[in-house]
Amino acid sequence: MSAEHTSTIVVGNDGSRSSTEALEFALELAEKLGADLVVIRAWTVDTAPRGALVDHGYVASFDEVSAKVRDKLEESTRALAARHPAVTVDYRGVLGHPAAVLMEASAESLMLVIGSRGRGGFSSLLLGSVSEQCVRHATCPVLVVRR
Repeated sequence: MSAEHTSTIVVGNDGSRSSTEALEFALELAEKLGADLVVIRAWTVDTAPRGALVDHGYVASFDEVSAKVRDKLEESTRALAARHPAVTVDYRGVLGHPAAVLMEASAESLMLVIGSRGRGGFSSLLLGSVSEQCVRHATCPVLVVRR
């Protein structure tokens, strides 16, 4: 195992309630294990924040949009992360399908932590498509946080 593998936890956060619960759990786990935390928000052209792709007639590069997504992620989760000052947090906005982005980023990590959409009823027995893909195909352990 590499040093990075033993000291980094990756968590996906799309701004949903379940992903915020996953982030909270990942922060607590990172604190207990003395691990660093990488918080990732994947984006596509369809899910980019309003105004991020075109602003005053200027078309932003993918790198610029990724930076805006990262900034929005950090802003929306800063208060939660501040409750765990011992944890080093790296925020990333990454272009791509969420499952693929999370699996690639976590390939050498201690663990990948993701939320599960709690849909209720019979569907609650099923994982969301991103969490299911990560559980099936990630190369590190995956922890799915359920409500």
